[in-house]
Amino acid sequence: MSAIERAPKKNSKEPKKSESTLLEETKPYLRAMPLRSLTDLESIKDEVTKGNILILRITPLASKNIEEVKKAVNELYDFTESKNGDIARLGEERIVICPEKIKIWREKTPISK
Repeated sequence: MSAIERAPKKNSKEPKKSESTLLEETKPYLRAMPLRSLTDLESIKDEVTKGNILILRITPLASKNIEEVKKAVNELYDFTESKNGDIARLGEERIVICPEKIKIWREKTPISK
């Protein structure tokens, strides 16, 4: 009997992950979320850390307290920068946050004379 034949067999009770399952686990998602309060910041940061792209609607919080919006945006900006991500405003009501390796395209507009 060879050494390979004598080696203990691996427990086959654990399900094997298929290649498609592994890809699903690492696949980033685009997710839209409202920013209703400062307590939402932790779940937003968690989503970005997982590699997801977020579109945040800030009007729910802005209608309550504009100072909290400023605080939230500053905190998200600092967080995104620390994770080498990207953050930008989409109009007056939305913010997009991208994880590392995904950058937001910004058109350079010429300065008119």
